Amino acid sequence: MGHKVHPYIFRIGSVYTWKSRWFSRKKYSKFLKQDVILRAFITKKLEKAGVNSVEIERSANSINIIVKTARPGLVIGRGGGGIEELKKEIKKLFEKKTPELAKTEIRLEIEEVKQPTAQANIVAMDLAGQIERRFPYRRVIKQGLDKIMTNQEIKGAKIMIKGRLNGNEIARKEWLSKGRIPLQTLRSNIDYAQATAYTSYGTVGITIWIYKGDIFD
Repeated sequence: MGHKVHPYIFRIGSVYTWKSRWFSRKKYSKFLKQDVILRAFITKKLEKAGVNSVEIERSANSINIIVKTARPGLVIGRGGGGIEELKKEIKKLFEKKTPELAKTEIRLEIEEVKQPTAQANIVAMDLAGQIERRFPYRRVIKQGLDKIMTNQEIKGAKIMIKGRLNGNEIARKEWLSKGRIPLQTLRSNIDYAQATAYTSYGTVGITIWIYKGDIFD
C-alpha cells in the first residue's frame, strides 16, 4: 500500500518555507498549541472572506499574523474596524486558551490573493459550500476544474470528491483531472488543499491538487 505524503510538507526546504516562522526550546509546545488554536479560529471566523493561508511570525514578546485572503475588504472593515475587532477576539482567545501567553503583543497583516481561482484552499472551500447547498457534484467538479484551468500559470489540476454522493448508502469517490500533476518531482510547485462539506447524509471530502509549473532556484 502506498505511503501518502502531503505535497506541501514533502517540498518544505526545497520549494516552500514554513508557515510558522519561530523557534523556542523552552516554550515550543505552548507556542505550537497557540498556533493550532489561532489558525482554527481565524479560518472559521473569516470563512466567508476566502482565507488561503495564515502565517505566523514571532519575536520576543510579539506575534505577527499574516492572513492571505481573497476578500481583504471583509476582513479590514470600514476604517480598519474589522482588524481591531479581530485583534480583541484573538486577545480574548489567548486569555482563555493559553493564559500563560496572554500578554503577547498582537500584530495583524492582511494580504490580498490576486488569483483566488488558482489557490487550492479557496477553491476547495468554495466547492464544499456548493456541495452543502446540494448542487450536483459532477457539475461542481467540472465547473471547479474549468475555473482553475482558466489561469495561464496553471499546468494541471485534479479534483477528487469522496463520500455518500447524492445520498447513496455506499460511499464512493469521483475525480476529474486536466494537464500534468508530477507529485514525485520536488521542484514542482504543487498547491494542495482538503475541505469537508457537511451534508444531511454525512460528510463529503474534497481534495484538490494544482500544478503551477517548476521552480528552479
